[in-house]
Amino acid sequence: MLQIYNTLNRQKEAFKPLKEGHVGLYVCGITVYDVCHVGHGRVMIVYDVLYRHLKSLGYSVKYVRNITDVDDKIIKRAAETGVTPTALSERYIDEMHADERALNVLPPTHEPKATETVDSMIRIITQLIESGHAYAADNGDVFYSVKSFAEYGKLSGRKVEDLRAGERVAVDEAKNDPLDFVLWKSAKPTEPSWPSPWGDGRPGWHIECSAMSMDLLGDEFDIHGGGMDLEFPHHENEIAQSEALTGGKFARYWMHNGLVRIDDEKMSKSLNNFLTLRDVLDQYSGEEIRTFIVGSHYRSPLNYMTESLDAARESLKRFYIALRGRATDALPEGDGKPADAMIDNAFIERFDTAMNDDLNTPLAMSVLHDLAGTLNRETDLNSDRSRVLANTLVYLGQRLGILDQDPEVALQAGSSAGGPSNEEIDALIAQRVEARAAKDFARSDEIRDELVAMGIILEDTGGKTTWRRQ
Repeated sequence: MLQIYNTLNRQKEAFKPLKEGHVGLYVCGITVYDVCHVGHGRVMIVYDVLYRHLKSLGYSVKYVRNITDVDDKIIKRAAETGVTPTALSERYIDEMHADERALNVLPPTHEPKATETVDSMIRIITQLIESGHAYAADNGDVFYSVKSFAEYGKLSGRKVEDLRAGERVAVDEAKNDPLDFVLWKSAKPTEPSWPSPWGDGRPGWHIECSAMSMDLLGDEFDIHGGGMDLEFPHHENEIAQSEALTGGKFARYWMHNGLVRIDDEKMSKSLNNFLTLRDVLDQYSGEEIRTFIVGSHYRSPLNYMTESLDAARESLKRFYIALRGRATDALPEGDGKPADAMIDNAFIERFDTAMNDDLNTPLAMSVLHDLAGTLNRETDLNSDRSRVLANTLVYLGQRLGILDQDPEVALQAGSSAGGPSNEEIDALIAQRVEARAAKDFARSDEIRDELVAMGIILEDTGGKTTWRRQ
């Protein structure tokens, strides 16, 4: 049975969905005012792996991941660049989708935008005011009253008295209490706004996730995910406003991935110490980045190091070398498991045991390494055993979102900047074949050495020469 570490209770718990066979999953998405950084990539990949695993267990999954397309940062960046907030956000939504495709991230079932959910947010805010959990200030803002929700702090473990005593929240004269947070912001000149019972304005950040999740998944749903930096105050505020509204539970399981760090600091745009995914994709493939990210447990901090990405590259190379030249069967499309005769269930069980233990992807990756080693010892590339092992390696790799390329293509891929193109390599190999046929072994060795100097490794097996980039 799948065990999930539930931040709400600070322990692993057996996963039991509200409705048998169905899972409602909500993940906080991206504020689209710039290109995605590596931390965003980790969020995309972590919950994509969860999505894939839930489906592999036979669940029908409704996966909702929102887009924040109206926000102070978007408005500020749009003004700086001389475009409308809508044009800016649409541009970076397209950029985000391009990054997701590069990382082999599956599209969520629903991807609602904040600007498309304003009516639902106004409805919720109205109900919160009517029930005494929110109030309209004289300046046109609407605030949530934190003291009206007795369980405030239950997710993060923070106490209201400590927060107030520590003066960690900026004082706003319009608030009744410094801890109260904004649900609706009154309109400012030149900023996007919508009509509301409290005047023209726009929603605060926290309210959008309550509106979107409840619109698409219901008042109570199974899993809510996001980065660890969102635990407080964003997710804490989501719980307060949602449960005050419904009088019941909001999300049953809360999952938080660890942050990406550089030089022991959180990678973030606000600290100006971030690497964009585009920066990294210039040096590494999306599959290599994905392998790097699943190589660490999702709840642990992830230290960005080129050495770790290089190790991920070598792991992928090892898998594809093991698969190279071996016969495989076409795996079922979608989420179906291959027939027992096609795969080695001993490896499948080990993999599932790792993944069911709170998505232990490092342990799952170790199963792939053991499987590749076993496959390498099977010297007959076309034997039934070789086929079964190769099928299993491809199937398990694809459950992590990797190993979906033809091995020959994968091993010959990579930047040829400053190095030979595939056509130039093939031409040199053809010259080497001719030299060997003419018994001109000196020229044959010379060509091999020339290719090695270019970072090209030749492999002569079964009377055929194949190559890969070093």
